[in-house]
Amino acid sequence: MMATQKTKKGSPTPDTSNELLENPEAIADRLGRGETFLKENTKLVGGIIGFGILLIVGIVGFQIHKANQNKTAQGEMFQAVYYFEQDSVDFALNGDGVEPGFLEIIDEYGGTDAANLSNFYAGSIYLSKGEFQSAVDHLKEFSSSDFLVQAHAYALTGDAYLELGQLDDAISYYKDAAGYKSNEFFTPKYLTKLAIAYEEAGELKQAIATYEEIENKYSDAYEFSEARKQKARLEGLASSN
Repeated sequence: MMATQKTKKGSPTPDTSNELLENPEAIADRLGRGETFLKENTKLVGGIIGFGILLIVGIVGFQIHKANQNKTAQGEMFQAVYYFEQDSVDFALNGDGVEPGFLEIIDEYGGTDAANLSNFYAGSIYLSKGEFQSAVDHLKEFSSSDFLVQAHAYALTGDAYLELGQLDDAISYYKDAAGYKSNEFFTPKYLTKLAIAYEEAGELKQAIATYEEIENKYSDAYEFSEARKQKARLEGLASSN
């Protein structure tokens, strides 16, 4: 007998949730519908399954390929890093005719960790050579989860923009550097750069506030005394205007 349940008014109604459990014919009917769908749509279902398999294989294959590429690139990058540390920046950037430089690694192994780090090195080199737009182009391609390196990259990008006279961009990147996982060792340095950029842009109140942040938060920092001095100077300028 089919199970029943009562409505709010007390009248019995069929309990369809139990129908499949108590009626074998209903189960057979549901299964039959599924089989019919599969028979009528064999190509569609097969295509979906096949696509899913190809997608998984493709993703795994891509990851393996990238891992292999990165391993190769890191090996080739060794000599470029050595040249960089020896201040042979042209060899580091362009290679020595035998071993590749950072630019070739970026071109050949795009998307790898080695190419990412090569952008940081290349940007630093271009900054030291006074090629500020090239420095910006490479530094903006770099990203890292390491708070020291990433903050430093932001600051270098700010330096390049400052040299280009693009003060709004310089301020933006110095703010990123100072605000990225703040610490007592490097944040005061980046705040000092930010204050200088604010002053260059004629934003004296913001420059004063930035020096004041160093004064209030980083009393043990090397930049503390200079921050107090520059803050007093700017306060004098602001009051005379």
